[in-house]
Amino acid sequence: MDENILGLAAGIITSVAMLPQLIKVLKEKDVEDLSLLMMLFLITGLSLWVWYGFLKDELPIILSNAFAVVVNIILLISYFIYRKK
Repeated sequence: MDENILGLAAGIITSVAMLPQLIKVLKEKDVEDLSLLMMLFLITGLSLWVWYGFLKDELPIILSNAFAVVVNIILLISYFIYRKK
């Protein structure tokens, strides 16, 4: 199997892992069970992976982690919109 295909498959699977959580938050408008600290760490780590992908010129790493960054930033924005004050 081509390494890029394997990398893209792994990246897609891990990148879409947060989509069910995002969909649930957007549907229910409830973020009580989300951890702000976890989201901040995750976004930071994913952003570093994107940077690493650019340094290594690895498209699967760049694309999958960039998508995951976007999903998690939307989740973070939703956290601030829907949190109970």
